[in-house]
Amino acid sequence: MRYLAAACLALLSLTPAATAQSRAVFDVMESRGDLLGWEAVGRLDLPNGFCTGALIGRDLVLTAAHCVFDPVTGAPYPARGMTFRAGYHHGSAITERRVDRWAVPERYSELAADGTSSSGSAVATDVALLRLAQPISSAEADPFRVHEMPAPGTRVSVVSYGRGREEVLSRQPDCEITRRYREDVLGFDCDVTFGSSGAPVFVREDNRLRILSVISSGNARGESYGPSLPALVSELRQRLNREDARPKVTTGARRITVGGGSREGIGARFIKP
Repeated sequence: MRYLAAACLALLSLTPAATAQSRAVFDVMESRGDLLGWEAVGRLDLPNGFCTGALIGRDLVLTAAHCVFDPVTGAPYPARGMTFRAGYHHGSAITERRVDRWAVPERYSELAADGTSSSGSAVATDVALLRLAQPISSAEADPFRVHEMPAPGTRVSVVSYGRGREEVLSRQPDCEITRRYREDVLGFDCDVTFGSSGAPVFVREDNRLRILSVISSGNARGESYGPSLPALVSELRQRLNREDARPKVTTGARRITVGGGSREGIGARFIKP
């Protein structure tokens, strides 16, 4: 995990100019028609910015855990302060819902309270599951399924609302799993930027798209990282179904940031500039 921590620390040295020089090719969904099949991916609007999220159930949205913490104060956002806008496109959405409650892994909550920012466990548990106030119908958006971990070399794609493309959905269609780290952290050669936090990483199975991971962090070399999902998602589903699933605000809570508390750079620890 030392390599992973060093790679994530590179976030702090990445400037907007360096991002602009990226060679990544994106399919930008400029028209409403381009969103066909992607309606379940949406923009998660937060009190101080936005992330990307995706439906994995009629009332369940998957994103990154650090998205639900205020980047300045480190305090968890109240659920009702978040809105999921499915198929967001130039100011309008196919449908939108307020968030009713959310859950993150217990291990992530511990790291947030401790301020352990450079641990690989931060990336390994950087997942949040949000329950919407009302379900979204299948006529509006069809949820995606979560996929088990495939082997390195498997082709993947990332769909997100990135900086400079925050009003339209865009897809990087051609990247792959480069490495599997300890604690089931996956490395990708996908190029991510502000707004890509929580973006679904897709893999194709039997000609159907499944969510393999969510974007947690990235660096100046075009590398990105995300956690394995099945066990974490199962845990969070159970927590949301319990009476005590609502997040508890504590005075010691701090936001996890890879490499420190700076808001500069790209990847997992970012909100709208």
